[in-house]
Amino acid sequence: MNIDIGFKLKMFERMHVIRQFEEQLYFKFMEGGVPGTLHQCQGQEATAVGVCFALRESDFITTTHRPAGHCLAKGLTPYSIAAEIYGSSEGCSKGKGGAMHLGDFSKGVVTSIAIVGGGIPIAAGLGLSYKMKGEDGVAVTFFGDGGSNEGTFHEAINMAALWKLPVLFVCENNNYGASTSFEKASAGDSIAKRADAYGIPGVRIDGNDVLEVYETAAAAVERARAGDGPTLIEAMTWRRRGHSRSDPCGYRSKEETEYWMGRDPLDIFKAHLLGEGVSPEALTEIEKSVKKEIKAAITAGSEAKKADVKTAFDDVYWGEKQ
Repeated sequence: MNIDIGFKLKMFERMHVIRQFEEQLYFKFMEGGVPGTLHQCQGQEATAVGVCFALRESDFITTTHRPAGHCLAKGLTPYSIAAEIYGSSEGCSKGKGGAMHLGDFSKGVVTSIAIVGGGIPIAAGLGLSYKMKGEDGVAVTFFGDGGSNEGTFHEAINMAALWKLPVLFVCENNNYGASTSFEKASAGDSIAKRADAYGIPGVRIDGNDVLEVYETAAAAVERARAGDGPTLIEAMTWRRRGHSRSDPCGYRSKEETEYWMGRDPLDIFKAHLLGEGVSPEALTEIEKSVKKEIKAAITAGSEAKKADVKTAFDDVYWGEKQ
């Protein structure tokens, strides 16, 4: 696939937006300046960007309790997410959701669901909606290797396969469900192989190579829009931080850590761009600009007006008031 260099630079920038947002929040949290906890995605930027850049703004995604990267990749602003995390009424969920419940329907993001595997059947429902309305939209659901062992995974993928729904099932296999390794929790050596049972394509890819992710997702999206049904993508990746901020990662070996730290998706893509003739100065300028942008967004979000407690139940229930 021939990808324009300008498009690649936009991908590079968005990956850095995700990394900087998560890293700067991490240090704010360690200083005691972030309310609640954080479940972060450093190291998984290539999967979020590669998939979301293959979508239209009107396509929808569902995400789980590690949502910031997916939301930023799909077009939410760093300010709207930062304001949400700090409990502001200007946040993407009006200050009601915090770090684990981010979303914006105008950007095609269903508010993230903290329940493991909870977003998978919703994506199937979105795909069914597209099909029933005769629309060519595509739904994507992101979940982890832990989520692939939930009943919702099998129920949703069976329904999507049976009815040829336009859904991409994207498993970000970062090798751990919380602190439990993939090998200890999953029978078989590949989640992608489970697609065979449902008669749909299943592919395992390098989730740290944004171009491989993008090309795979783009092909699956094209297939879905054509009415040929769902695809299961297993993106092999690794989170650079713990499951949450209270996790010291003592269950991971030094050798494993060194291997994956040496496969940073940002470094891999940077090396590719340099090989394509992009100057080091141009990439450094992007990195500096993003760092400054994110610092300003987080500062503004932390200082934004907090949501009024009286609005706690507004927008929670839909329907005619009694």
